[in-house]
Amino acid sequence: MHLARFLPAIVLAAVSTLSVAGFDEGLAASAIGDYKTALKEWQPLANQGDASAQLQIGVMYYSGNGVRKDFAAAAAWFRRAAEQGNADAQYNLGLMYGMSQGVRQDFAQAAVWFRKAADQGYVSAQHNLGVMYDKGQGVLQDFAQAAAWYRKAAEQGHVLAQNNLGAMYENGQGVPQDAAQAVQWYRKAAEQGDADAQYNLGGMYDNGQGVRQDAAQAAAWFRKAAEQGNARAQFNLGLSYNNGEGVPKDFTQAVQWYRKAAEQGHAGAQNNLGMKYIKGEGAPKDFARAAAWFRKAAEQGNANAQNNLGMMYTNGDGVAKNLVIAYALQNLAQAAGNEFARSNLSKNEADMQASEIAAAQQLSREMSKPGNLLKALDNYAKHNPTKKGRRVQ
Repeated sequence: MHLARFLPAIVLAAVSTLSVAGFDEGLAASAIGDYKTALKEWQPLANQGDASAQLQIGVMYYSGNGVRKDFAAAAAWFRRAAEQGNADAQYNLGLMYGMSQGVRQDFAQAAVWFRKAADQGYVSAQHNLGVMYDKGQGVLQDFAQAAAWYRKAAEQGHVLAQNNLGAMYENGQGVPQDAAQAVQWYRKAAEQGDADAQYNLGGMYDNGQGVRQDAAQAAAWFRKAAEQGNARAQFNLGLSYNNGEGVPKDFTQAVQWYRKAAEQGHAGAQNNLGMKYIKGEGAPKDFARAAAWFRKAAEQGNANAQNNLGMMYTNGDGVAKNLVIAYALQNLAQAAGNEFARSNLSKNEADMQASEIAAAQQLSREMSKPGNLLKALDNYAKHNPTKKGRRVQ
């Protein structure tokens, strides 16, 4: 199962634990959008070394509220507050180093500042430090450290950390592999509405890992994630409807969910949607549309789609018949392990001349270059036209 671990979008805290004359007045003014007054109240305090006021001014420069947006100025004010131990500022400065805003990108510095905030119990900093250990960004990769920091954040209810800790347990990274623990943490995040965790929990029910296998529960969790736009869940929910697993078999619903995932670039969904157009299941039979979806998936390296598109060139279904292109595509699919491509290659070879096979092998090499499959295919087809293919509607 593919598991997501994301750094969160930048969120700049503006919290004060200190109340001094003028500070609360600045907060009140800021709350109603009177940033000019807020700045007037905070600037003298910040100049005198008040960390909370320095933090607030940093937020103003970051957001462009009452002042011209200036990431460098924001970073400078955050640094002044961070060096005094302000955890919000330490977290924000870590984010700016991680995202190259106002300072040169420096993951090692990001980790330094996240650690300072994390050591004070700052939950988002704990999560982000876990991500850095997980990915080896700014620190040596260390799954045990990643899991330890995820746990600190997860126990405070941080949804991304809960999902990530679940992934560590599922994969046995940094902690002993334990599917039941993975389910526990996925469930905590899923019940908070996290789409990745919902997808992951659905996968555990689908495979019977850490829980009793339950196709209905799997489909239910896939649906929750799919309705939030999670492409992998949309694809899996399409599979559930296609196979009648956990939901009544319904090809129309399968096509609907495949399409949602396919439009987000999910290669498996693009291939499966193409097959539905081939078969006329849940959608009108249409070879040209099938070929269009196979093209999208084949370009991403999907071996099934490469083989399927090759078959369409073999038969002239939805595209102009061209055995050289068919062979080139199926050669790629065979190299990627597609079990049907080898027999399809043998059948095509019987109808091809040696010069055509050589051309197909050269075309396959061109197609295998990153991002070049469709460019090479279309260029060959343009200069080597054959008879027009069939279109079925």
